[in-house]
Amino acid sequence: MRPIDLAVILAWLAGVTWFGSRFKEKQTSLKEYFLGGRTVPWWAIALSIVSAETSTLTIIGTPPRAYSGSLVFLQLVFGYLLARVAISTIFLPQYFKGEMFTAYELMQRRFGPNVRKVTSAIFLVTRSLAEGVRVFAISIVVSILLGVTGLGRTGDMLSIGLILLLTLFYTFEGGMTAVIWTDVIQMFTYVLGAVASFIVLANKIPGGLPHAFEVASAAGKFRVFDFQWSWTAPYTFWAGIIGGCFLTTASHGTDQLVVQRLLSAKNESQSRLALFTSWIAIFIQFTLFLTIGVLLWVLREGKPIVGPEDRLYPAFIWESLPTGIAGLAMAAIIAAAMANLSAALNSLASATVVDFYRPLTDGRHSPEHYLRVSKVSTIAWALVLAGIALFASQWGSVLESGLSIASVTLGILLGVFLLGVLTKRPGEKAAIAGVLAGAVVMLGVKFGTKITFTWWVPIGSATTFGVGYLASFLGTGFVATERKSDK
Repeated sequence: MRPIDLAVILAWLAGVTWFGSRFKEKQTSLKEYFLGGRTVPWWAIALSIVSAETSTLTIIGTPPRAYSGSLVFLQLVFGYLLARVAISTIFLPQYFKGEMFTAYELMQRRFGPNVRKVTSAIFLVTRSLAEGVRVFAISIVVSILLGVTGLGRTGDMLSIGLILLLTLFYTFEGGMTAVIWTDVIQMFTYVLGAVASFIVLANKIPGGLPHAFEVASAAGKFRVFDFQWSWTAPYTFWAGIIGGCFLTTASHGTDQLVVQRLLSAKNESQSRLALFTSWIAIFIQFTLFLTIGVLLWVLREGKPIVGPEDRLYPAFIWESLPTGIAGLAMAAIIAAAMANLSAALNSLASATVVDFYRPLTDGRHSPEHYLRVSKVSTIAWALVLAGIALFASQWGSVLESGLSIASVTLGILLGVFLLGVLTKRPGEKAAIAGVLAGAVVMLGVKFGTKITFTWWVPIGSATTFGVGYLASFLGTGFVATERKSDK
């Protein structure tokens, strides 16, 4: 362990924790705790959305994609842009009709309380599993810098516990306001760390960037597009455009983790501006991290990765960057982890309290009571994520594990949301029939086929939507009670 680097990291951890906890005095209601009082400026929400998309999974999992292949991962990012068009057109107008705390309140408005509970439960299961993988990704980084890689499960527990406790402290105290503003700081931190890594890499390669680009170009490392049609290759143009569009429409339009940020905007137009602005930064960041992977390939002369590929980039930082800069770059990776973790804890707590506990108690308790329950729920979910993270080490690449977990159920969520917003005929039973059909099909796709995860959301969405709509013709019990004709 290098004292200066560790001092930089510890100073940063202490500083961001202190900063986040400063917002505790403003938390007096659920609106303040879960939506930041809808006073946060659009640009801060945009940067917070960027932090949600640029997690530790992205930072340590994206460079190996380019190291072992090329820049074809960028095809997904083009699909992300199309998704933002769909979200701003289809979902944002619905979310800003009245005051909503969660995305799943829209499902109650359209179908009834049962569909709201089903969709919120799907979110809770999916988000906790996916976030558990992200928490484990933290342990990879922290174990490297603490030198506990040989301690196995004990090292993982120490790493996970350290970051969870610090993140929980300011999330518990400051709510969504703390989440968004610490996201802003953390985003700038990990961008700075990535830029520092890029510069150091460029200087380490003999001949600098011109030579690196020449070697990489000759090897096809800068290839972006792959126009083949394949159900098994994850990064083709069609899988990227179609799959990336559906994936992000689901994750940003139906997943409480991002929808909560969009709902925190002052109005619909600012929410839309934040959503589109975030894509520009996302494109730049993915390009940066993929290019870092290419430069690592040039520096290592194309040698195969030995050991877990997710250790490639953080190990380079810790072993090759100058003292002080290495600490900053490692702090940057931890920054992304804490940003995602804090948002996940707050969104999981919001869905638990708003979609389950408050309806169960008929809203008869005081705002102070629900605020206390929200904070207790935040602690409970931190313990759940810690438990899941300890099993995530057996799941392979953290980037693809995180994306594939989300892809299994996000298609079901998107399908039922589209069914609710785009049609008027299907009722509650039809929607639940669609969800069940989507779940059965997705389990079959996941465990019975070799179809790659980038196609899972389109398949799940189409199945859920199609079966839900067809079920509305089974009888009056499957038709919306207020409107039994499809107009």
